[in-house]
Amino acid sequence: MPPALQEQPAERPDERQRVLESLRKESLRLGFSRLGITTADPPPRLHHFAKWLDRGFAGVMEGWMRRHLSLRKSPENLLPGTQSVIMLATDYDARTVDSRNSPDHGQIARYAIGRDYHNVLRSRLNQLGDWLEEAIPGCKTRGVVDSAPLAEREFAARAGLGWFGKNTMLIDQRAGSYFFLSGLLTTVSLPVDYPIAVDHCGTCTACLDICPTNALPEPRVLDANRCISALTIEDHGPIAESLRPRFGNWIFGCDLCQEVCPWNRHAPGTEDPELQSVENEEMPSLVELLSLNKSDFRKKFHGSPILRAKRVGLLRSAAIALGNHPSAGHDISAGLHSLCKLLQDEEPVLRGAAAWALGQWRLRIPTTETLIVEALQLQLVKEHDDVVKCEIRSGIGSSE
Repeated sequence: MPPALQEQPAERPDERQRVLESLRKESLRLGFSRLGITTADPPPRLHHFAKWLDRGFAGVMEGWMRRHLSLRKSPENLLPGTQSVIMLATDYDARTVDSRNSPDHGQIARYAIGRDYHNVLRSRLNQLGDWLEEAIPGCKTRGVVDSAPLAEREFAARAGLGWFGKNTMLIDQRAGSYFFLSGLLTTVSLPVDYPIAVDHCGTCTACLDICPTNALPEPRVLDANRCISALTIEDHGPIAESLRPRFGNWIFGCDLCQEVCPWNRHAPGTEDPELQSVENEEMPSLVELLSLNKSDFRKKFHGSPILRAKRVGLLRSAAIALGNHPSAGHDISAGLHSLCKLLQDEEPVLRGAAAWALGQWRLRIPTTETLIVEALQLQLVKEHDDVVKCEIRSGIGSSE
């Protein structure tokens, strides 16, 4: 039972501080790692976000980001009367799940290995909101986890939860950047925390240097058109041919710019069973993935963030990964069978990805050339999509 105030307008400073201390304890009990509080004043860097959109860096996300741009100007657009924004950081599993040494498997970002954090954090935010509303009768709350247009990183930085790293991540000196952000808007005024005044990135450019697709054209600027994470999660269309070889075996997300960050060397990770890695889920077989139909995909990834990519996005990325590593530990016969089957899929994006991957196999494994050329030629005869036809011709090695 939280220590209740008699009524919101009559609160005294000592009572408010007492509730705040209890609020921090309750947030830890619910599974949040850190809490910071700031005002509901409009985010000061919103004009940078607008300029970023104007530069075309949002990729396929530009449409909905522009539609909701005005809502981002103030939390009051999400909860009328908002006075304070409670920002919460929740550490996720930071253990190395590096399957790049086994390229017959796909690599997925650490955050996506456990349950979908949206569901986990939303439930906890609702509980924390209920707690606060009981502690301060008359106050209202609203929890936000990605799904509402709140500038989470802006408010989290202002609440002292970290600074903006050159990889665009929010970084905490003790926790690194392997954590989720969520927010609880409230109509009560609470004591605020102070932002971190120092940029602790210094002269380090490790994150900019490691990015294989040059998706960080300058410090603290992300080009989502080139970002492996954005492309494998949000973009369900064809991947630019020039970028495909740089994907390696990443099939959902990418952690490279976080892995090289010195502040992540001692990231605490989590013992939270709802956010820990699921045994073996970090190493899905590429060949196995290509065999999933829509129903199988939904069943396999039920409750997982990977559903966000949809079947077409995940299998497209898996085909690219298979094309990037044609002879690395695969059962060649099984690999060819899965790609040839995908070549006949109802989704043009998947047929095109399969054609590209088969073309890579043809070039790197000469013994497969006859079989691959025959399969591609058969598909070319009945293919009706012009983009896929180009992919097939390229895979065959013909410009006709």
